[in-house]
Amino acid sequence: MTSPLYPSDTKVAYNITDDDVEKIKAAIDIDELTELVLTLGNIPSQSRFEAESSQFVFDWLQDNGFKTRQCGATPERQNIIGEYGGTGMGKNLLFTAHLDTESPSDDPHINKHRFTEQTLANPEWKTCWLEDGKFHGFPIYNDRGPMSCFLIAAKALKKAGFDLAGKLYLTACPGEIGPEPMEQYEGVDYLGKDIGANYLFHHGGVVADYAIAAEGCDWGVTWQGCGYVLYRIQIFGEGVFTPILDAPTDVNAHPNPIYKLGPVIDALHSWSLKYEADNHYETAGGVSIPKAQIDAIKAGSPTSFGAGTDICSVYLDVGLTPQQTAAQSYHELKQVMSTLDIAGYEIEPMVVRNGYEADPTAVSPLVKSLCDATKAVNGDAIERAHPAYSSMWRDHNVFNMQRVPAITTGMPRFAATPEDLVKSALIYALTALSVCGKQ
Repeated sequence: MTSPLYPSDTKVAYNITDDDVEKIKAAIDIDELTELVLTLGNIPSQSRFEAESSQFVFDWLQDNGFKTRQCGATPERQNIIGEYGGTGMGKNLLFTAHLDTESPSDDPHINKHRFTEQTLANPEWKTCWLEDGKFHGFPIYNDRGPMSCFLIAAKALKKAGFDLAGKLYLTACPGEIGPEPMEQYEGVDYLGKDIGANYLFHHGGVVADYAIAAEGCDWGVTWQGCGYVLYRIQIFGEGVFTPILDAPTDVNAHPNPIYKLGPVIDALHSWSLKYEADNHYETAGGVSIPKAQIDAIKAGSPTSFGAGTDICSVYLDVGLTPQQTAAQSYHELKQVMSTLDIAGYEIEPMVVRNGYEADPTAVSPLVKSLCDATKAVNGDAIERAHPAYSSMWRDHNVFNMQRVPAITTGMPRFAATPEDLVKSALIYALTALSVCGKQ
């Protein structure tokens, strides 16, 4: 039965055979893949500190005979590009995954005011291991597990003697998770997505017909993703020297804007629930649900206490589906704030990144190739990914933004087994063979 993910008349460059499956599968060494994912996963690589992991990927590609280069906005944060194939006239496919992993900050002061001691002590932030047949560790989950899979996939194609007509790009990028320049943390040192896959697209010497952001998707696929806008909503009031303050009985009459947070938070929360429900966006390629929550609050200074504050800032993270712009939520939030009994307010979008989606017709050959490969390996037809995976930023957004049809797909997000990674590597290899064609 034809998958509903693509039209029935969709053509691919090359139809994989059972013989192809067996040859490539035989070229994938489960022990080598396990060693690679654990070695790469255990290299410290939080955002802004990806240099060691990027150098490891560069060396691995070179050692395994791939044409390799690097490009970066700064010397410490390089995008790595490996190439294979391209000896004929086939389509080019680009794999990408990110080197950075979510983790507490390198600044202990920030961590002290954001995480509990128990959270900070979680070994999975920076350590990876295999236990009871399952991988553990955030670096493997996100995103060096899927990265290892496509590296081994390319090596298996090479080892099995498959010369690709189109070119296969193998890329590892910094900064997909973040950070973003913000307040006093400004400049190139705090750039995230701008110096990762986006920089790679413009300066990496890559010309892709299709792209795959290799990420844990529980075997699902989506070709759309949300962006986001981070608003700073400043609430104005008056700081009054504590000894001369005549504190009002009604908390809402207090001059200090911190005391206005109760009704402000209530109003923002009510708005966010309606916003999420009203802007639910569903296509054949995924379900995007734009969620919102308060990420931070900043007011006054404990080093200069005794007189309250004139300003209280609320930082609100708002999702953007591929159909939305920041202007919509800006005007809605302005309306919400105008109804509150406060001295004044200002709403400023500190970061804006739109969501994107692939053209369903343009992406269909890539989707069919992936579906054929997944069916050959797992025996089941691939399904649309869970809405969480199409409601977040992943770097397929970068390529869809540039009109390069792109998807995100991959292994189980959490607690994958070595056998899962072998299957994922095989699916990636077969997809590449189908897209690029055999020379």
